[in-house]
Amino acid sequence: MNFTLYTECETAFSLDFTTIANAVADVFFKRFPCPYDVQLSLYVVEDETIRQANKDMRGIDKVTDVLSFPNLPFDPEHVNDFELIEEDDADVFDPESGELIYGEIMICASKVFLQAEEYGHSPEREFAFLTAHSLLHLTGFDHMEEEDRLKMESMQEDILKEAGYERG
Repeated sequence: MNFTLYTECETAFSLDFTTIANAVADVFFKRFPCPYDVQLSLYVVEDETIRQANKDMRGIDKVTDVLSFPNLPFDPEHVNDFELIEEDDADVFDPESGELIYGEIMICASKVFLQAEEYGHSPEREFAFLTAHSLLHLTGFDHMEEEDRLKMESMQEDILKEAGYERG
């Protein structure tokens, strides 16, 4: 997996984002295997950047903790059904590397620290949670209905536990 991390937040450098994200993504892709080499981009951004993206993409003019931008047509009933993808589909494969472009994740650095304090756990655990949460969104999972929320929360906790970032 080619995991690319971009950060614009100097205050966030106290966290080893790459190690945390790779640990979570490794567990995620064990649970949801992909037959292709994967390209995944993670942006750790400041409040204004995520606020603007939230406004542009969702019409919500406020800072949020995480945004997911899937590049594949997954839904929870057919998670990782790669038969929907054709190898010559230019929209899902990087023309230079040949990797499947899985999607993009945008995490707000200030929210990582604020929510970690609010929930009484480490910023590392909060960043891991937001990464797992977003990866599940990239594969079509959501939490709008109670049943879906409970299923997604259970999967998140399982991923975090296996990656070594369980609540505690």
